[in-house]
Order: sequence, then C-alpha cells, then structure tokens
Amino acid sequence: MEGNRGSSQRYDLLRKIREFTRAIIQDLSIGRSPIVLIDRFRVHCTNPHANCCCSSVLPNGKEILTLQRENHVHRLDVLLRVLLIVQQLLQENRHGSKRDIYYMHPSVFSEQSVVDRAINDICILMQCSRHNLNVVSVGNGLVMGWIRFLEGGRKFDCINHPNTAYPIPVQVEEVQDIISVADYVLVVEKESVFERLANDQFCNANRCIVITGRGYPDIPTRRFLRLLIEKLCLPTYCLVDCDPYGFDILTTYRFGSMQMAYDAKQLRCPEVCWLGVFPSDSEKYCLPQQCFLPLTAEDKKKAEAMLNRCYLQREVPRWRLELELMLQKGVKFEIEALSVHSLSFLSKEYITSKIQGIGRSLVK
Repeated sequence: MEGNRGSSQRYDLLRKIREFTRAIIQDLSIGRSPIVLIDRFRVHCTNPHANCCCSSVLPNGKEILTLQRENHVHRLDVLLRVLLIVQQLLQENRHGSKRDIYYMHPSVFSEQSVVDRAINDICILMQCSRHNLNVVSVGNGLVMGWIRFLEGGRKFDCINHPNTAYPIPVQVEEVQDIISVADYVLVVEKESVFERLANDQFCNANRCIVITGRGYPDIPTRRFLRLLIEKLCLPTYCLVDCDPYGFDILTTYRFGSMQMAYDAKQLRCPEVCWLGVFPSDSEKYCLPQQCFLPLTAEDKKKAEAMLNRCYLQREVPRWRLELELMLQKGVKFEIEALSVHSLSFLSKEYITSKIQGIGRSLVK
C-alpha cells in the first residue's frame, strides 16, 4: 500500500514538473518573459504584539521571478537546472543528496546555498516536501532507548540494547512497525550529552527514547521526532545549552525554522517542552562562577532578535522571560556545567528531578 502511494506521488510530481516547464517553454516561444510566482512562508514575525498568522500553513505573500530582472536570471537558470535533475531522480526512482546536485554543475551553482534555495523554491512550486523530490539529507541524528522499528527492511532493535546509539533513518517515510514501551522522549542538543547519558546507562534506569540532532537538527531528525510523537503520543522534553544557540535549536524543534517554513506543518513539534538548562538554574543548582562564559556581542544580538519572535509572547511567554534573564545576567553555560556536582549528576539527579517535578519547575 505504501509503495502504491509513493508511486502515485512520484507520477503526480512528474506531471506537475512537465506542466511547469511546458508553460515556460510556451512563454519563450511567443517572445514573452516567463513569470514564476513563489509563495513565501514564515514561522514567526518580529512583532510580538501582532495578531499575526505565522503559526498557520498559509503563505505570507508571493515572490515574483522574471527574466526581465537581471538578478533573477541566474536564479531561474539554477532553478530549472535543479528541476531537471529532480525530474531525472523521480523518473529513475533514485535518490540524491543536495551535495550530489551541487557537484553536477559547480561552476554554475557557485555555492551550496544556491542549490538549497532552488530546492526550497521547487518544493513550494510543487507543493511538496523535500523527500518527495527524492532529495535526501546526509543523516546526522542518533537515537537510543526503548524503541524498535523497521526502515526499508532493516530492523532497528534499540530495546535489546537501550544505551546503544543507532543512526536516525534518512528516509523516514519508510519507517514502520514502531514498537515502544517508553514513558517519554528526551531530545538533547549535543552528541556529548547523548554519550554522557549512554555511558551512565540512563535508559536502563529510565524507560525513555533519547534523540540528538548533534546541534541544529537536520530534516530526518525532525521528521523522525514528529513521527514518534504522532505514533506514540508521548510527552517530549528538550535539553539544550543555556545560550542563544541552544535556545534557537529548542525553538527549531518546537516551531520550525524560517528556511523550511513552507514545510513547518510536517517538521515542527509543538508538543516539545523545554526541560533545561535555564538561566535560572545557575542559582538553583549553585553553579560556581567558573562555569560561566560572558555573552559575546554576537550572542547578545541573536538573543535580542529572538526576543521579538511573535510565538514567544503568544505561546511560550515563560521561555521569553528566561531569555530575558539570560541577557540580564550576561552569561551563558553548557549542560555539562552540571557535572561540577558529579559526573552523573545530569543523568541521576537533574533530568529525573525536572521530569518528576513537572508541575513545579518545567517551563512548558
């Protein structure tokens, strides 16, 4: 059944590509400059008091591309070249990475971001997600804990070895037969923290699933987390560094990223709760001054910009208060700073106490 659905989507995309290219060729054949309209989306605006619709799936305006504007000519050239490659991938039912596509015309594309933008534009024009184009990311995420699933005929049996890291599948649409006896999902920002929990045998003492995107999460990690939340209906907590970049990673999981705003519905996880570490934790857990680093000018600029995101005021005002506190204190610290009490303080004290005291101390 899944295979039939996938084939149907592939043929539908090929039809849309043919219709799009045919329209451009017809315009050119009669001497008319083609006009390409690309919807624009956003996951936030910069007015926290606005009655905006950023959380909806509706577009926020359109961008008009035309050959009559010199700076659009190269962009349309890139878009059509990438579209041709995508068409070939779909016709042959093969997959390629963004990097593969870049190296097919490096002198034209000049840099990877040009290809990335074209792929996003194509997704918007074809009203699909990136994986529907058979364009895949290089998987970065890891998972461990009380879960078992299949992906493309391969079995991921984390339950038999709950503290062993398994790669998160790149082709998440092929994940099936998910079985879990976990009580919750824990997302951690960094691989080093993931490894700390594995070394402490965290999943032996706690029935959970632990995921890391190893920094800013890639699309497969976000899609996999979205899938687990939908299938298992488990509470989901996120643990990040107490700095502007950790906070941004947290909001990427919950609200989505601006770059992938057009696909936010498939990627964001509004169920995610912030477990820590909070600026207020520095006093609560008596962290010494040696654990802190001063916020850089770049850190302050990033934090001040994030304060204006509409969803902080509208949906998670307590997150905004913690971000303000970070700016007031002028310092940042890592999750690992909690190891000042003991190497296993994070796994044996901090996480469990935060989850157990959800009604008192969890920022939702």
